[in-house]
Amino acid sequence: MKEAMFYDPAPGGTVVCGLCPHRCRIKAGKRGACGVRENREGRLFTLVHSKVVAANVDPIEKKPLFHFYPASLSFSLATVGCNLHCLHCQNAEISQMPFDQGRVAGRHLAPEEAVSAALEGGCRSISYTYTEPTIYFEYAYDTARKAAERGLKNVFVTNGYVEAGPLEAIQPWLHGANVDLKSFRDSFYRRVCRGRLGPVLETLKRMRALGIWLEVTTLLIPGRNDEEEELRDIARFLHGLGEDVPWHVSAYYPTYRMTDRPRTPVATLRRAREIGREEGLLFVYTGNVPGDEGENTLCPQCGRRLIRRYGFHVLSMDLEHGKCPGCGREVAGRFA
Repeated sequence: MKEAMFYDPAPGGTVVCGLCPHRCRIKAGKRGACGVRENREGRLFTLVHSKVVAANVDPIEKKPLFHFYPASLSFSLATVGCNLHCLHCQNAEISQMPFDQGRVAGRHLAPEEAVSAALEGGCRSISYTYTEPTIYFEYAYDTARKAAERGLKNVFVTNGYVEAGPLEAIQPWLHGANVDLKSFRDSFYRRVCRGRLGPVLETLKRMRALGIWLEVTTLLIPGRNDEEEELRDIARFLHGLGEDVPWHVSAYYPTYRMTDRPRTPVATLRRAREIGREEGLLFVYTGNVPGDEGENTLCPQCGRRLIRRYGFHVLSMDLEHGKCPGCGREVAGRFA
């Protein structure tokens, strides 16, 4: 255990956590909405520092990040817990473990050990992923600093439900992020995720302003968030952040507590990609459909295929110092 960052004491031994927009008021002996931060005699502790439940070497494309050192490897780690409780969570076994199973599992992996494992695995970065990095912020913060000292990049794969203070604190060592924008309707966030839309939109704006490389993913759920009007709203918002923000529209499959919805038709993904491009986004990708043309990166100026992918694998890359070799157009992103 380690004392938490970003909390304030309150009367009667209560503490107020300032890590995410829930701003939980936690009584002595109780835990916050994430299930992994506990008030012990008026002090807030994280229960998951250096306690990983998953650690793997992944392609960076799995995050998904398509413009952040393509074809590189990323050491991916997670602890249990999450500050949202999505009915369609694809990693519910670990993200909801403190609630569904009543336990906080994991094995010890200190920050310096995580960095060593990343380097030994030939990784270019460390990704804080699978669950929600915000809820194991102290661990991510300590690891990211050590990783940056050794020349590694750091990536958050996040729901974006984080307050400004923590994000600004880790910004010097956080180089990239993929934010899951689950819907553009607050009612969806409240009903399906037990959160709110507004704070996620603020995080997206803040990341962009802080210079963190940003990509966005929306999992399209038939009959829930795949109407054309909503997709246009998302595309317009992202275009307001910048036409070069990559948007990944990915296929949903029935899981956890939302098994009444069918898998997303490929036609829906392709139409979403068209909508994004119609609204001026330069890079819109279809996800969870290996082999689809929407996985590839095209030059926004001449249309040349610059990066060819199959699933999480890069088959070929035709870039010269981050530029199209055909017309010389610079491609937004972080390239070796």
